[in-house]
Amino acid sequence: MTVIPPSTSKVRPRRRRTRRIVIAVIIAAIGLGVWFQYFHKTEELIVVETAKVMRRDLTETVLANGHIQPVTQVTINPEVAGEITDLPVKEGQNVKKGDLIVQIKPDNYLAIKNSAEATHLSMLASREQAVAELDKAQADFKRNDELFSHKLIAENVFADFKTALAVAKLRLQNAEHLANQARFALDQAEADLTKTTIVAPMDGTVIKLKSQVGERVLGTSFNMGTEIMTIARLDEMEARVDIGEIDIVLIKEEQTVRLDVDSVKDRKFKGVVSAIANASKNSSSQNQPAPSSSQPQEAPKFEVKIRFLEKDAFRPGMSVSAEIETRSRQNVLVVPIQSVTTRLPKPGATPAKPEGKPTAPVKPIEVVFVRDGAQVKMVPVKTGISDSDYFEIVEGLTEGQEIATGGYKAISKDLEDGKKVSFGGDGKKGK
Repeated sequence: MTVIPPSTSKVRPRRRRTRRIVIAVIIAAIGLGVWFQYFHKTEELIVVETAKVMRRDLTETVLANGHIQPVTQVTINPEVAGEITDLPVKEGQNVKKGDLIVQIKPDNYLAIKNSAEATHLSMLASREQAVAELDKAQADFKRNDELFSHKLIAENVFADFKTALAVAKLRLQNAEHLANQARFALDQAEADLTKTTIVAPMDGTVIKLKSQVGERVLGTSFNMGTEIMTIARLDEMEARVDIGEIDIVLIKEEQTVRLDVDSVKDRKFKGVVSAIANASKNSSSQNQPAPSSSQPQEAPKFEVKIRFLEKDAFRPGMSVSAEIETRSRQNVLVVPIQSVTTRLPKPGATPAKPEGKPTAPVKPIEVVFVRDGAQVKMVPVKTGISDSDYFEIVEGLTEGQEIATGGYKAISKDLEDGKKVSFGGDGKKGK
């Protein structure tokens, strides 16, 4: 018997049906998996660390950076111009008050002094001559006044003697003025000659020497004059630090300061605030044209001077960090700084504005997240002072409450009121 194979046209439709059935089964399986995941999904809980609200002493500090400088230092600028002929000091040398430190060539000033002295002597001689002429004029006037009273001379002759007396008096006054002017010029010349010799104004150390023998210097009559050297007392040093405008209102004289000098390792120094600037360091530029938008304006900085209470081998210009103690609280409620964050207040937490008045934008408030069973509760708080680790809590919490302290992303962004979390880093998951 002959077997007749099925036709090709009938086999192909069967294969297509089988393929469609397989594809439908796959799609159904995927859909079932998606449905199951949607309705039976697990939620990964946020892991947070906790700590308890406690009491402790708190000291608020302001941190600032600056440099060490001597309390007393003097910049030596000559009062007269000329060539330096002697400079018997070097940088780092100790000097005593009255020691010669600079000699400026005195030749020109000596000549000016001699000329002024000669002029003064000449004016004195002229004054003596005027005195003699006045004596003669007074004698002539007295004699002729008697003759005129007896009608022995004419009136016009007597008037000539009277005029001569008045002229003699004026000549004497003028001679006295010229003599005084010559005396002033002589005094100035002598003072300028004296200023060619410069002596140390105090005991100290030459911390900066900027000139040398043979150099010509300008006196203070030419703006600031040439800076020759700086003398300072290195036995009394201070830190000069810059404080921003927000913190400067907290700084008071005699506040305690802890100082960290970069060049002195593993040691803290004690100090006290000794002076506070009344104006910012950049206040002198307030009348200058406003900077362009591409050049941000520098924030105001105020210089604060801090006296060292301990001595060491400090050098001017050393870098220093200061930790100024501004305010203190004893036995207050505190929480770690990282526990406090901000959130928008809950709806209805702020009073409604009267009708017709614009609504003010809602501002974030300070909050912490308190443990409430397996959840966290958002609690608004009022903070006080702080140090580098803790915030003072004025309102909102009680001692012993357990609050979230980490991590940073969870507290600053992820946590919300009533959110389930995993405490203590156990990493558990739940629905």
